[in-house]
Amino acid sequence: MLTVFGSINLDVCVRTKRMPKPGETVLGSDALVSPGGKGANQAHAAALFGAATRLYGMVGNDGFAVPALSKLIAHGVDTSGVGVAKAQSTGVALVTVNDAGDNTIVVAPGANLFARAEQVPAAVLRDSCVVLLQLEVPQDECMELARRAGRAGCKVVLNASPIPAGFSLKTGEVDVLIVNRVELDQLCNQLQAFGIDPLDKARLAARSLGLEVLVTLGAEGSVLARPDGKSFAARASNLSVVDTTGAGDTYAGVFAASIAMGSSTAEAMEVASAAAGLACTRQGAQVAQPSRGAIDAELARRKLRTGQGVA
Repeated sequence: MLTVFGSINLDVCVRTKRMPKPGETVLGSDALVSPGGKGANQAHAAALFGAATRLYGMVGNDGFAVPALSKLIAHGVDTSGVGVAKAQSTGVALVTVNDAGDNTIVVAPGANLFARAEQVPAAVLRDSCVVLLQLEVPQDECMELARRAGRAGCKVVLNASPIPAGFSLKTGEVDVLIVNRVELDQLCNQLQAFGIDPLDKARLAARSLGLEVLVTLGAEGSVLARPDGKSFAARASNLSVVDTTGAGDTYAGVFAASIAMGSSTAEAMEVASAAAGLACTRQGAQVAQPSRGAIDAELARRKLRTGQGVA
């Protein structure tokens, strides 16, 4: 069982040829309203991959709540632990995507700020292999749940996105920390750990924090460093990029799901890399996430193309 604690949003995504400059209005096209939020996206990706998945978080008492949960419910995510913040709106994300597939995102968290670790019962943690967290809900609540999950024997995976000012971790709170290139730089600046390249920085962070640091690098794939200096790498797929909005969440969700289903770290990275690549070929977050069958087909294609698996 995979338990996810995190944000639940409704995304409003607009495509445009280029990002507007400050004070500038540009015309967009292909407006898309769809479910989102890091917690919801990662839970959805995990369920599509085949993991038994529970999601805990908060929505508002408004018309956005039902569509924000619709795909999760349709694809088998247990949302019975999602609460309603009656005086708050459901979280909303405004996403702009340019012709290169790059995006900018502004999030109004709303009800997500009222998600609480106590929503997750002790019995659920005892039934869970992996607990997956992000930082679009209050950091204190995430870390409280991380400590409870660790005591219950769960593997704790934290996607430290977005990294808040003053972010810190204590040894033993988290087993795997997932960050992208920008978040890795922010983390290393806070740790005063200055490396040459992403893997070097990941090794420094892993040693400093006493945990595994997994860095997603877009077209350059992903790398993971352990405190003992051992590392793994997985290459990216060579697929046409339409929209990168949901790639990171797809990676994190499928990685955690794969670990929960018994895969090794290296295997989980390879599977997650294939899933994230496929998610970039369509517009949107949850709507772009691939099925288990599509991921398996992409893994087979990657092996045929290179004749090898994890680097």
